[in-house]
Amino acid sequence: MEKLNARLLNWASILDPQTKEQAITTSSMPFIYPHLALMPDAHLGLGATVGSVIPTLGQTWRARSA
Repeated sequence: MEKLNARLLNWASILDPQTKEQAITTSSMPFIYPHLALMPDAHLGLGATVGSVIPTLGQTWRARSA
């Protein structure tokens, strides 16, 4: 596990720059709590990183595929 910032944990051994940037942006949202986690299969998604766990306070997100 690699801690990318205070609110972003990474379990992916290969993480491309676009996916990392998307996850960093998502982890900075005020309702993400306590942190966003990237799983080993994390990759760029539409709006949110595919292969991520996104716990929230007071928000519900639905999954969306292309």
